[in-house]
Amino acid sequence: MRKTFMGVRLRSLREGRGMTQASLAQALGLSTSYLSQLEKNQRPLTVPVLLKINAVFGVDVQLFSDNEEARLISDLRDALSEVQPGESVPLAELRELAAGMPSIARALIGLHRRYRSEAERAHALALQLGDEGAASPLAPAPFEEVRDFFYARHNHVAELDEAAERLYEATGLSVGNLNSSLVEYMSRRHGVRVARRPSDEPSGNEPTGIQRRYDAATRVLYLSPHLRPGQQAFQMATQLAFLEVGDLLRRLVDETAFSGEEARALARIGLANYYAGALVLPYGVFLRAAEAMRYDIEQLGRWFGVGYETVCHRLSTLQRPSARGVPFFFVRVDRAGNISKRQSATDFHFSRVGGSCPLWNVYEAFARPGRILTQLAQMPDGRTYLWIARTVQRGHGEYGAPDKTFSIGLGCDLRHAGRLVYSKGLALDDAASATPIGAGCKVCERPACPQRAFPPIGRRLTIDETRSRFAPYPAT
Repeated sequence: MRKTFMGVRLRSLREGRGMTQASLAQALGLSTSYLSQLEKNQRPLTVPVLLKINAVFGVDVQLFSDNEEARLISDLRDALSEVQPGESVPLAELRELAAGMPSIARALIGLHRRYRSEAERAHALALQLGDEGAASPLAPAPFEEVRDFFYARHNHVAELDEAAERLYEATGLSVGNLNSSLVEYMSRRHGVRVARRPSDEPSGNEPTGIQRRYDAATRVLYLSPHLRPGQQAFQMATQLAFLEVGDLLRRLVDETAFSGEEARALARIGLANYYAGALVLPYGVFLRAAEAMRYDIEQLGRWFGVGYETVCHRLSTLQRPSARGVPFFFVRVDRAGNISKRQSATDFHFSRVGGSCPLWNVYEAFARPGRILTQLAQMPDGRTYLWIARTVQRGHGEYGAPDKTFSIGLGCDLRHAGRLVYSKGLALDDAASATPIGAGCKVCERPACPQRAFPPIGRRLTIDETRSRFAPYPAT
């Protein structure tokens, strides 16, 4: 196990509680000199000390985890990538900042995100106006605020997981009777009738493609007839979230400084969808099944009667401190490379600059639709991950209607790979078998990647009219 030095975080915890070194040492059953050495990074934090901190203060040990440090390092590399040409911040200094002064690191990351958001929107507005000088800073888009809200929570909302699990147990829900039980419960508890329209269009004034529509006046929930049983259960559970835990949804949103009502409304919908996933796939039941099946996504989908994407998304949320699953990262991308969903329970680096890496197997999946692809992928910092990718396709249910295709990626750190059925046959101990990928061309440090689409930011190009290279944009 790698030695963990987290002295600044320990000192911040102590000062935040208004305690002296002597009082904290007494509470943890340590000597004052030993605690002083911990705070000065002269001794590493051990597991027993971490457990004492958790027992005394109820602090999640994630605060002192290597994963959190790596997550900060990844975001710092993104934030500090746009320096002057020829300048860069050494990785060792980034590690020192993330480990020693995490609050300052997060502040820098927040400043950079606001800067990037405003700069990109100002540029887009200038292009629309046809005048670069007319651009003005704009606030982040509401959907980006919501995305960052879930990212900050490591894609885990404990309050909703617990509420959904209580309802699941109290109402006697179980795998196999979910739909009929939800219909009965909504009628008995909330006086809501569930009905299906002969088409997706509830009324002539609404567009087609409606999967769920709730009429509050008549207390009727209309579901599209094209939904599969698992999709019906998810849509009923989503509506039930607004009826059953509406106050909790509003409180969670009100506790966050969203910029306006549009962002707050999107956040409430996102939280309602989270509750729906937690009710259809309740935490304890689902985690036990996932561990027993070695996280076999398709087997879990058949057992619980839900789709591939739903299983992957739920797997990325299993981070209850007392019962953690494998910490996954989840992405959904389209053929053009747009990432429409990205959630991380841990430290994988989703770049906000310059797109993502074309060597990532989430893009190869489009060439092999419906097949599960596995990949050992190594980032420039040496960290290696196991990625599982597969395409999913959704139709509208009508002849000639356009459908949509996405690639779903689910990844985890190499140290967890042995717990997954997808590690079978892979050379987990052979570093040379991993595919070298990056966070995105503009921030990737790999000097000779033939797939590079952009020169790296902050590095000077090597320009030589007398030479031609196979790898584009050589840099020093």
